[in-house]
Amino acid sequence: MHADAQRIEPSLVQIAQEWGRIGCIGFGGPPAHIVLLRELCVTRRAWLSDVQFERAVAATNILPGPASTQLAIYCAWRLRGVRGALLGGAGFILPGLIAIIALSVLFLSGSPPAWLRGAGMGAGAAVAAVAVRAGLGVAGPIWRSASGERRVGVLAYGLAGAVASALAGPLLVLVLIACGAVELTRERLVARTPTAHASLLPALVWTALKVGALAFGGGFVIVPLMQSDAVGTYHWMSHGQFLNAVALGQVTPGPLTQTVAVVGYAAAGLPGALLAAAVAFAPSFSFVLLGAARFERMLVDERVRGFLAGAAPAAAGAIVGAAVPLASALSQTWQYPLLAAAAVALLVLRRSVVPTLLLAGCVGVVAALVGAPIPH
Repeated sequence: MHADAQRIEPSLVQIAQEWGRIGCIGFGGPPAHIVLLRELCVTRRAWLSDVQFERAVAATNILPGPASTQLAIYCAWRLRGVRGALLGGAGFILPGLIAIIALSVLFLSGSPPAWLRGAGMGAGAAVAAVAVRAGLGVAGPIWRSASGERRVGVLAYGLAGAVASALAGPLLVLVLIACGAVELTRERLVARTPTAHASLLPALVWTALKVGALAFGGGFVIVPLMQSDAVGTYHWMSHGQFLNAVALGQVTPGPLTQTVAVVGYAAAGLPGALLAAAVAFAPSFSFVLLGAARFERMLVDERVRGFLAGAAPAAAGAIVGAAVPLASALSQTWQYPLLAAAAVALLVLRRSVVPTLLLAGCVGVVAALVGAPIPH
């Protein structure tokens, strides 16, 4: 208690500067974001204690949506309340969002040069391997924490998520919710489990809302949610353009959720990109600003824990299953050896995601320069 009282409160200017810095250098997804936030808030500035930070990580991990974004907003809220949360969240999100919208203009406007299309096709070829790596990374801790009969349920939920992601993208949200509900009911009772086309604007809002508010289990679970709408249902993007979008989300700083801005740009230009981003990130701000004071109580709520015990394995399976439609979207023969090489680099050699994607992009540039087929 005394140590907490001695902690120095940061100014709003410091919040804007430090969270903006993390937004600019936050390559590598949630693990990198957590390390950067811990180094800032606990190690370097001592604004939060180890216990406070660990509880913040635990609390944001049980929420749907981008956990590292919610962690950044929540840490800023702990330090400077609502104004801190708004400033910190904006600083964390905006650098990567600006970068990915700028890259969207290059890739989706007019006819980009062959070398740029080759870079996108090369990086896109590796995305399916990235999905498998991300899914296994989420599944590992879940599997290790389960034991005995509990592992049967984890495996069943994981397979359900993988099949839904691979074969029935539009139904994935329902499968995740159903797995959570089944496990919640199983834990509480031993009885039986109780039993269109839209215009552009509502469709885009619904797609972005699913990405920001209904995705459990890490960034890559949003990929099949977006792909089924953007490519399959509304035809805002081709398969190749969607692969480029996911690759751009990986090689820019910040959360993968910002990939929804590329989908928005494809659907409705710059206004669509801004709308999709606003809708996707609004739930993260809302969860923190409206519920942060209750977060620690959620950590011991048996209903919340029971639901997540079913939804989390299904989400891990969904992330792995996303590799199927991503790989099937490849259109050129030269992309398949590149996918295989990326799989070896990521899954066997355990190389980092961003350098692997950048190298795959360079291979795509070389392929374009030597005359490999690069469709428009």
